[in-house]
Amino acid sequence: MAELLTLSRHILQSSQGHEGATGDFNLLMSHIATATKVVSRQVAKAGLLNVVGKTGETNVQGEEVTKLDIIANETLKIMLDDLPVVCALASEEDESFVPTRAGRTEGRYLIAFDPLDGSSNIDVNVSIGTIFSVRRRVKVGVPATEQDFLGPGSEIVAAGYAVYGSSTMFVYTTGSGVDGFTLDPGVGEYVLSHPNMVQPDRCKVLSMNHVHRARWFAPTRAFADHILARDEERYVHTTGRYIGSLVADFHRNLIYGGLFAYPADKTCPEGKLRLLFEAQPLAMLIEEAGGAASDGRQRILDIEPEGLHARATLVIGNKHEVELYEHYERTHEQ
Repeated sequence: MAELLTLSRHILQSSQGHEGATGDFNLLMSHIATATKVVSRQVAKAGLLNVVGKTGETNVQGEEVTKLDIIANETLKIMLDDLPVVCALASEEDESFVPTRAGRTEGRYLIAFDPLDGSSNIDVNVSIGTIFSVRRRVKVGVPATEQDFLGPGSEIVAAGYAVYGSSTMFVYTTGSGVDGFTLDPGVGEYVLSHPNMVQPDRCKVLSMNHVHRARWFAPTRAFADHILARDEERYVHTTGRYIGSLVADFHRNLIYGGLFAYPADKTCPEGKLRLLFEAQPLAMLIEEAGGAASDGRQRILDIEPEGLHARATLVIGNKHEVELYEHYERTHEQ
């Protein structure tokens, strides 16, 4: 039987030999992974536990809250609250960040997360997921502030996601490539299944919500028309796939090759996706996998969010298509 490499062993092996390694980061990543296992179980049993559907409330984003949104959010906060290495948590579901009980002044790390991305798809059994990023504090020994979370994405030291679908996968990077792990429910462990993930250099899939075309600005329409015309050899076999669950769309395009774009439009002129909770973590992942991420004018990882819930256009996937989108932004009038 071939030796199986679990996520915990992979994290440990990856940190060995790093100067100043203390084991704190390994503990942190292991807790995040364990939290996603719990959420995965809750998602899988949602129908049986009567936790599907909406609560009737809206979150800080103005979006309807589902019952599983609340459960996933509380699960992550509870699982991470007792870690002395973590100073504070920021969730897409909460208006402000939350200092942890165990490490509120001495913790060296900050975690931002979208607890359940794509939650509007829960009731119809479509893949959803959790997105996270980790930052290291510059100054330890004092309480965290919101500003600690608001540096450019290039300051992120780890990012990843779990996708809950036909199987549960955990994909992460610490800045040295991207690796994917599949949850083996028989033993309750994430096992390495997709080592050294690199996005294929082809535009197999274009993921955009074309229902919004009438609201798009001219550069976005021109970009989409260019690809869908299929006049270039590169786009002869390009197809459209849009799930409406960012994690699921991103995961498919990472494996097959392609581009996801959620552009600013006349309704959301600043963009809709959250920089801190969605765009920045996935931007780090895609760059480590050989791709690129932009808001159409600059690299996502160079942007400094103006607040915890700052929004932006997200164009993410193959470098060639990201650069093409930027070309249309530069050369076409809005």
